[in-house]
Amino acid sequence: MSFEHILFSIDNGVATLSLNRPGQLNSFNTQMHLEVREALKQVRASDEARVLLLTGEGRGFCAGQDLSDRNVAPGSAMPDLGESIEKYYNPMIRTLRDLPMPVICAVNGVAAGAGANIPLACDLTLAARSASFIQAFCKIGLVPDSGGTWSLPRLVGMAKAKALALLGERISAEQAEQLGLIYRVVEDNELRDEALKLARHLATQPTYGLALIKRALNASMHNSFDEQLELERDLQRLAGRSEDYREGVSAFMNKTTPQFKGK
Repeated sequence: MSFEHILFSIDNGVATLSLNRPGQLNSFNTQMHLEVREALKQVRASDEARVLLLTGEGRGFCAGQDLSDRNVAPGSAMPDLGESIEKYYNPMIRTLRDLPMPVICAVNGVAAGAGANIPLACDLTLAARSASFIQAFCKIGLVPDSGGTWSLPRLVGMAKAKALALLGERISAEQAEQLGLIYRVVEDNELRDEALKLARHLATQPTYGLALIKRALNASMHNSFDEQLELERDLQRLAGRSEDYREGVSAFMNKTTPQFKGK
């Protein structure tokens, strides 16, 4: 499949997926959804990809849904937005959350609507200092989607989550970092380099084990304490049987640099 609305490559263990509709602030239309889906499918199937870096081209990360694809003209039939979420947004968010590798998001410029919630499904999110986040759904009578109503209360607490969702106020990258919505703010001209540096570092690490860490932390949001202890036992059993664990211990004992393979 050739790509028109995204840029996609895999190099030295890092899969880079960049939304590429800069004239529309990288808002999603159906074609871009299909292209992102195909790229994520390739990432999951790849033996080379060990980290995913998600970002956007131009002056914005993502303005959410392209409303021209969902325009409601007077007298026309009302769209089924639930179908759009079920077919496109939910599978994308689930894939990002469950991908068995670290997912880094680099937010450049505005992140609005679904574009503000996609980074919350990623593992480590960097944002340019000029970036901003807007839960814009309330401005047009909609409900936060792409996992927003699940992620926001868990990240910032219910009171702040309701304020963000009901008021739709723009918050800066610095505010997002202070609230715990993102990992780190970096200078605008350093965003891509810092994100790639982080991705390349993670690609050299025991990514099989990192995927298990990600799985355990995600499960902790709904597990009881005892269930989480049992999951830790089960995942540690898997980790202890990995080639990466054997390599890490061997390198530690021999005082050499480990060469992890993500297996």
